[in-house]
Amino acid sequence: MERFSPYCAVNDLAKWLLLPRRTFYYKTHPGPRGKRPSTHTLHNGTLVVNEVVLNFVRDFFVAEPYCAYGYDMMTDELRKSGFLINKKKTYRLMREHHLLMGKVIRCAGKRKWVSYRRINAARPMEDLCLDIKYVWVSGERRWFYLLSIMDIYSRKVLTHLFQPSIRHTDVMKMFRLLHLRFDLKGVIIRNDNGSQFLANKVRALLIELEAQQEFTHAATPEENAYIEAFHSILDREFIQRFELTSYYDAKQQIENYMLWYNDRRRHREIGRLTPNQMWAQAQWWSSDKQRGNGSGVPLSRSADKPLGTNLDKVTADPYLSLSVDQHGTLIQNQIENSVQILRG
Repeated sequence: MERFSPYCAVNDLAKWLLLPRRTFYYKTHPGPRGKRPSTHTLHNGTLVVNEVVLNFVRDFFVAEPYCAYGYDMMTDELRKSGFLINKKKTYRLMREHHLLMGKVIRCAGKRKWVSYRRINAARPMEDLCLDIKYVWVSGERRWFYLLSIMDIYSRKVLTHLFQPSIRHTDVMKMFRLLHLRFDLKGVIIRNDNGSQFLANKVRALLIELEAQQEFTHAATPEENAYIEAFHSILDREFIQRFELTSYYDAKQQIENYMLWYNDRRRHREIGRLTPNQMWAQAQWWSSDKQRGNGSGVPLSRSADKPLGTNLDKVTADPYLSLSVDQHGTLIQNQIENSVQILRG
């Protein structure tokens, strides 16, 4: 259009090319959008450079060594001293010159604190506990994060997640997965006050699933002793004894250790049984509430089924020793098979 615009009307060119006329007149902006940041601030009727504002903030923190104001409170101090400034500009200046502290997570609603340190679970999926363990991978020269969820009755690690970082979305994914497997309605979930567990979206999800989340008190790891004990065992038996050469090597070895821990390792507190044996002894699957079409998906809890000890009559659950990634792959394969059957 620019080439032929001197010889023909732009309106006709736009019609011939089937383009709106505005595409010819539109010019890309050379820099960032919006108005340029101001370089001066009004102070008692006089314009001063922004460096005066920054010097005031620095001097204020020096004069008040215990002060940890954020940009909002600092804006009030600046206004009291005669500066005409809004909090957005204060935030920009403090952020650019590294005068802000770390972000404070403010959660909505009251937390339910633990009432008893020791839990006397009567059956599986009555009480769960979870926590994050730092794992050093020497080949990567950095820390990775291991999130594990344990059933307190059987000491079984139901699922785990090993990643470079763990966010609240990962915790929500694991809770949804557990809900699909076992139904978290009425289950008591105990965790510490980590930001991943304290997030409003995680708390809202557990309320939606009708699970009961409870938080340990600050600096009280003994209130979450079951998962802390597991991490101590993991550190003593695996992390300190093996050198992890890469992230993928560490992930595979952790998968193998979890299988060994659930299937082979005996625990004194549960009668020198393995977690899977303790899990299988409690016949808490109910055939009249079976999910799916008999493909091995675990069943809902039933209060009218007494606890038993006959291991031969207990149907094995193929999902129990799977991680999140393995379970997701298995579910995807089942969906694809179902689609192929429907298509005939």
